[in-house]
Amino acid sequence: MKKHVMQYARFNLICLFLLSTTLAACGFQLRGVANLSFKSVFVQGSVLSISRELNQSFKTNGIQVVNSIEDAELLIEMLNETNEKRILSLSGGGVVREYELNYRVSFRTRDPASETWSAPQTVQARRDFSYNDNALLGKLDEENKLNTDMRSDAVREIMRRLSAIKVTAK
Repeated sequence: MKKHVMQYARFNLICLFLLSTTLAACGFQLRGVANLSFKSVFVQGSVLSISRELNQSFKTNGIQVVNSIEDAELLIEMLNETNEKRILSLSGGGVVREYELNYRVSFRTRDPASETWSAPQTVQARRDFSYNDNALLGKLDEENKLNTDMRSDAVREIMRRLSAIKVTAK
């Protein structure tokens, strides 16, 4: 019995080693913090559905969201967001079979020392999902999860774009 347990443990160790080697070889790495050139940000403009998640992402990345322009190294103005849902396909009887969801958010940035804003940037996410009237509650839940995923993707894309901005220290 003890020999069987030792063989099982050895097998698990070998599997763990092979899995970690395979993940390392394919370039997998956990999402880390963004490499941002600023330490404080002032966010202005519209309060959007991603505002809370964006502020949390700043906090995770060690960026302080400040309450005054004077304390900020970068200004971000959240301009607008749109959610769209359109029919992608119909069955022969005219019943909806597939929807397309689109999420767009626009923002712009500027250095507090400058009076000029950058050109507005738009981040877009898109998802398709099948639809069935017989599974209405499940499909509504799926739609809500897809919308949440699109907003999370938009926050990550905004952080990637902000990491490309090089701010000089005050």
